[in-house]
Amino acid sequence: MAIAEQLKALVKSYINGDDSQFFAVAMQVAAHEARLGHGKLAQELRSLIDEAKAQRNLAPHIKKAIPITQPKGELSALLSVSYPKLRLSDMVLENTVHERLTRLIKEQRQISKIRSFGLSPRKKLLLVGPPGTGKTMSAAVLAGELGLPLFVVRLDSLITKYMGETAVKLRLIFESIKQVRGVYLFDEFDSIGSQRGLGNDVGEIRRVLNSFLQLIEEDDSDSLLLAATNHPEILDHALFRRFDDVIEFGLPGKELILITFKAKLGIDKRLEVDWEKLVEAAEGLSYADITRACEDAMKDVIIHDRDEIKTTDVLKALSERQMAQGK
Repeated sequence: MAIAEQLKALVKSYINGDDSQFFAVAMQVAAHEARLGHGKLAQELRSLIDEAKAQRNLAPHIKKAIPITQPKGELSALLSVSYPKLRLSDMVLENTVHERLTRLIKEQRQISKIRSFGLSPRKKLLLVGPPGTGKTMSAAVLAGELGLPLFVVRLDSLITKYMGETAVKLRLIFESIKQVRGVYLFDEFDSIGSQRGLGNDVGEIRRVLNSFLQLIEEDDSDSLLLAATNHPEILDHALFRRFDDVIEFGLPGKELILITFKAKLGIDKRLEVDWEKLVEAAEGLSYADITRACEDAMKDVIIHDRDEIKTTDVLKALSERQMAQGK
């Protein structure tokens, strides 16, 4: 067996992500086993090391995802992190949106192959559309499909009143984007991406936007960078050409409303609902509102120990969602 110091060195190099040190110590372990007469074990270790080195060489640009306990230090106040398990099949989407997300996932899964031809995969997306239409959920789905951490930028911590401080924090986030592969979401992006020259903007926000334009232009990482906004009309025009794709999310039409209802009401209770009435009542609501209405109706049935969900249960929940939206 390897000596204790070699075992500790192996673990330490793994934690630090130092591949060269890890392989060097692993070769020492193989040599140690050979000296002890364990020739077969030594050869197996060398074969495993060679195989691991070959895999590293095939994808040298891929950064390892860091543990969920990070980011640390100042970044911990700027980024929240999670590891979503959602998949594209969990969402109800328009065909065009589904196709674009599918294309991005396929490109990211074959990133090495694409780069070997001197091309770059899509990785910078601008997501636009009304609230509750799937922008934030799409970020979680991309992270889940690709097995990457989802980092959400905390704008309340990013934007400060002190001159220059916000730009420094923004640069820190882009350094993390470069060092740690993941899906990075700038939600409510219009708070920093609004048009320069608007009557209500201030010098600091203009400087932040200029910094963002420069940093996103320079970004050559393997991370996915997503910006989501409900108000694309106020975004600075220079932003649009910095993104590889602009995906527009809309409110569901009748067909997608029906699909959403059937997906969300699928519990072990008998359904006695008039789908046509529900679809008509839900027109103008977002996917999120319809989902909440279904959940409210199901909870009401559960807490009253009833055996079935009726049309009136869902209509009542939809009416409450309509009122909450001021419709």
